[in-house]
Amino acid sequence: MKYTIQNSPFIVPTDDGKIIKEHFGKASDGNSEISIAHMVAPPGWSEPFQTPEFDEYTFIIKGKKQFIIEGETIILEAGQSIKVEKNTRLQYSNPFDEPCEYIAICLPAFSIEAVNRENE
Repeated sequence: MKYTIQNSPFIVPTDDGKIIKEHFGKASDGNSEISIAHMVAPPGWSEPFQTPEFDEYTFIIKGKKQFIIEGETIILEAGQSIKVEKNTRLQYSNPFDEPCEYIAICLPAFSIEAVNRENE
């Protein structure tokens, strides 16, 4: 077969209310080249600053998401997307009143070892 349908994405365990469903990537199918995840960040959610060793593309489906990229604050809304190049210091958050639903694509695939979060 020359295609794969993902009906059972890997649900990443979290303790901050964020829903992460990895459809393709290291955790779901062992793919280290790319990861594709469907995420929902609850209101008030944030991650620590990080400097990932991968490019990350984000497409906002619903709500808004805040990015602080090397000191610049950017807010994306539904229908907008962004590419953040690897080795860029940034922070993701949802300081808004509504959940933010989005798709994240990482090249190469996301790994906890390559995200370089500052408080870990």
